[in-house]
Amino acid sequence: MVQQRVHGKMLGESVEPGPRLITVVLDGLRYQGATQWLGYIEHMVEKGQAARYKVISELPSLSRPLYEVLLTGTPAYMNGITTNQVVRLSGEESLFHLAKNAGLTTAAAAYHWVSELYNKAPFNPLRDRHQHDEKLPIMHGSFYFEDHYPDSHLFADAEILRQAYNPDFLYVHSMNIDDAGHRFGGGSKEYEGFVRIADSILALAVPQWIAAGYTILITADHGMTVSGQHGGTTPEEREVALYGIGRPFTPGVYDEPIPQLAIAPLMAGLLGLMPTARMTPFLIPGLHLPAPSGV
Repeated sequence: MVQQRVHGKMLGESVEPGPRLITVVLDGLRYQGATQWLGYIEHMVEKGQAARYKVISELPSLSRPLYEVLLTGTPAYMNGITTNQVVRLSGEESLFHLAKNAGLTTAAAAYHWVSELYNKAPFNPLRDRHQHDEKLPIMHGSFYFEDHYPDSHLFADAEILRQAYNPDFLYVHSMNIDDAGHRFGGGSKEYEGFVRIADSILALAVPQWIAAGYTILITADHGMTVSGQHGGTTPEEREVALYGIGRPFTPGVYDEPIPQLAIAPLMAGLLGLMPTARMTPFLIPGLHLPAPSGV
């Protein structure tokens, strides 16, 4: 009798729920802004429920190149996504590809550049706003295309995807913090205000995600200068936070910076998957990963 694999198990076997992951990227949130204004998330750290790390972003500290870094673990010189103006599908194997090929369900509520990297390029807002195709790396996607699309709506989109499709890997990417930083500056009350709004949304969502059995990562692609810029080498542009919530993490504050290239293999490990050959695993303190799947 031929048996079929389902999420790494054979039909007929008892199937235990595998590792599941939600990754939240708060676009443009610098490290200092996270530690000062994410009150609920910092509460989780303070009460021994989360780990916090400092991450040094790759260069250039621009959005599209760093989306590719976060999701493929490859630097810009290697992957060719060197600027925001490179509009094409990625040539790398992303976390979405890895998860899909392992029989996992993938979903994303994200800016349309994520779709352009991994599903369809160029993005057509009349056709590509909502995508549901299990042949694509991002099987279930809700993609927005205006930087001021409200984070409240974006997280609602993500929750609809989670409840409807029960994804093993859900990627949630918000843009309002970055948008406020560009318009008003990274030291403005508007920038601070949108960080606090994101925190209040996470305070509603994270307990539900924990109850549903997800491990949770919260990070940023890059930071923001007081003048509202990023792309360069300053600490304001490159230093971002990474929060880990769930059993794989020993709670606490880990001050030794880790490279952003560590995040893609970290996500693979949290899903119980082997990183790609192009990813370089790094030693992350306080981390205890599940055994990799043989799929």
